[in-house]
Amino acid sequence: MTDPFGFLRIPREAVPARPVEQRLGDWREVYAGQALLPLVSRQAERCMDCGIPFCHTGCPLGNLIPEWNAYAAHGDWRAAYERLHATNNFPEVTGRLCPAPCEDACVLTINADPVTIKNVEQTIADEGLRLGYMAPRPPERHSGKSVAVIGSGPAGLAAAQQLTRAGHRVTVHERADRIGGLLRYGIPEFKMEKSHLDRRIEQMRAEGTVFVTGADVGGTTGAGADELRGACDAVVVAIGAGERRELPVPGRSLHGIHQAMDYLTCANRVREGDYPVSPVSAEGRHVVIVGGGDTGSDCLGTALRQGAISVLQLDINPEPGAGRTDDEPWPVYPRTYRISHAHEEARGREGRDPRLFACATLRFEGDAAGRVRALHLTAVEPVARSPLAGTEDVIPAGLVLLALGSSGPERAGGLREQLGLEFDERGNFARDAGFAAGGGRVPGVFVAGDAGRGQSLVVWAIAEGRAAAAAVDRYLTGSTCLPAPVAAHDRPMTALGRMRYGA
Repeated sequence: MTDPFGFLRIPREAVPARPVEQRLGDWREVYAGQALLPLVSRQAERCMDCGIPFCHTGCPLGNLIPEWNAYAAHGDWRAAYERLHATNNFPEVTGRLCPAPCEDACVLTINADPVTIKNVEQTIADEGLRLGYMAPRPPERHSGKSVAVIGSGPAGLAAAQQLTRAGHRVTVHERADRIGGLLRYGIPEFKMEKSHLDRRIEQMRAEGTVFVTGADVGGTTGAGADELRGACDAVVVAIGAGERRELPVPGRSLHGIHQAMDYLTCANRVREGDYPVSPVSAEGRHVVIVGGGDTGSDCLGTALRQGAISVLQLDINPEPGAGRTDDEPWPVYPRTYRISHAHEEARGREGRDPRLFACATLRFEGDAAGRVRALHLTAVEPVARSPLAGTEDVIPAGLVLLALGSSGPERAGGLREQLGLEFDERGNFARDAGFAAGGGRVPGVFVAGDAGRGQSLVVWAIAEGRAAAAAVDRYLTGSTCLPAPVAAHDRPMTALGRMRYGA
């Protein structure tokens, strides 16, 4: 175990990011090249090894956080790496991208600063890679069963790896030209360098997973979904939540207004070598990002690196406070004022927070060539979000990025019709608690990740992929030894109810 008094004598100290001016000059990760081991091992000593570790309930994967904290504190990186992978297929991803609800559930958070769990997780994953621990784990025997996974985001990849290791013949079908889904084209390089994703994909190939790109299943460039179902013993639908929300205001059709994911995809394709420069660039423009979430923050960091003149991020929600409210008590993940690395970069360059809270877009204004040049906004009432009279303002906008989230899986294409999928009341693909599509009315078809849950965190996607794999294995063989950390209808813990875990 760790030092039982470590949390009393060691203050929280997060891994420092590189200086703002340095990282705005490149696309490397914000922590690239930082010395982590001494600091992280000491921070792991702060773990209390609680009798009831609430950090487990904050994470849908059920990560064994006190265990790998103890190993990290003692420098036993192999044991730490093995315990980390006992519950998580891709800790090098979650250690970089997850907002760490586990830290808000840490017992220390009741009256002190939590353990730097996210830093410890990333360091264990990276140190294990450096020491050569990420070896392929092919199955000892094969079942003779075949599974098609549609979509190669975190849910699809997690399901595929689990099912391959269970001995099934797994093929992942991806519509894009490269494997990874949003991990590839939606996450900027400065948050996660794609070499981490490439190494994991090579491990999966070595284990026996087959990848097919350019395969729009049910569309024009891939097999028919019904044909695929007939050729395989089971199908996992993990296409994500790609139906993007729109902003139906006057002027939306002006040139220079783009969906955030289209913009991020172009920027990532430059990093992949597909374009010399992005066809949708912020260089030399006043940029306005509509939407206050993580995708908006990713757009912010990208625009700053592309050389935007100015960047503003509009959030319709009121500015959160610094502490928890009464209806968000410990250990739930609270809505508090948080600063992302991109916000920190904007403050370092401009000297202020780039966000405008409690405001909404009224209309866009264009120039004679039909290109956006200004955005009209208004302050809004905090609950009903209705415009407040007399608060209209106009801000310059040469590039507008819509980061408004999604409303479920894409409606276009023939996938849904060909597999007989149905929508639930939230606009996602309907499934039962065991991930079976349509409550089992479509035999052998399962839905995992954002396609069934709605837009969520990467840890939920991986947890769903693992749990869906267990359901598929049980369907194919009658039983399973694969872990199922969540059920399909589980939700994050709230003040009104605890998180439910699948059997």
